[in-house]
Amino acid sequence: MTARDVDRFEADGRRLFGLAYRLLGRAAEAEEVLRDAYPRWTGRADAAEPEVGPTTLVTSLCLDRLTSARDGRERYPGPWLPEPVFTADDALGPLETAERRHSVSFGLLVLLERCAPAERAAFVLREAFGHSHREIAGILNVGEDDSRQLHRRALAHVGESRTRSAVPPEEARQLVERFLAATVTGDVAGLEALLAAEAVAWSDDGGRASTVRHPVRGRAEVARMLAGLGRHPRAAHSQVAVSPVNGQAAVVVHQGGELTAVLVPEFARRGLVAVRTVSDPEKLRFAARQLV
Repeated sequence: MTARDVDRFEADGRRLFGLAYRLLGRAAEAEEVLRDAYPRWTGRADAAEPEVGPTTLVTSLCLDRLTSARDGRERYPGPWLPEPVFTADDALGPLETAERRHSVSFGLLVLLERCAPAERAAFVLREAFGHSHREIAGILNVGEDDSRQLHRRALAHVGESRTRSAVPPEEARQLVERFLAATVTGDVAGLEALLAAEAVAWSDDGGRASTVRHPVRGRAEVARMLAGLGRHPRAAHSQVAVSPVNGQAAVVVHQGGELTAVLVPEFARRGLVAVRTVSDPEKLRFAARQLV
């Protein structure tokens, strides 16, 4: 291992973090993977291709974690959602295109939970990072035909997400600001005007609080639930703002200077189709550190 290889690993840290996060859905775990990968990579004696080598190592470590985490996620108390990441500073890499924003969106990361670990890896490597099937085969230690099959299986799981009409970022931000105003004022009619008929709301608190443990479905039901949040006594002591999270405009909630919740609305052309709220303190730690 040469000093040049070490420098390349360090310079490539943001891309590798973005890869690990997309594979795991957990920013804190992605950091741990990079900490584990660095000494292993710098201690290698082979002359692996500089870019593919670290990618292979990070992917392998993530696959190990995904395999061991499956049972725990199946037993998770309530809906499982990814950890939010503030992306104004390109923490997950440049997100200047709709495809790149989609690759870190809550909607896609939730759908990727349906995939087997190797399927998820094939999808992320192909769709988010543009690797060829020959490269993916080498990274996953499978044949090229196997890589294509893994990718096809993943596409079948996330097909619903890929068919939705994207809303341009500026328009999405305006819609989120309207959503926030209607929620804060408890405006049920205003919320219903924004929501699609099939809207769904999920809340992930890690089993620590009394939030809704099951999805709330339907325009009227979701509107009433959100309006209730705006009328809750604690809402009067909350500070709310719209910030870019996972490549999309989201509502960020602070109480007493502490980050307490992130609400990620998902808009399609037909209206607001999903609201995902993360209030699990452990899942907010990385995002809270980003704000310091």
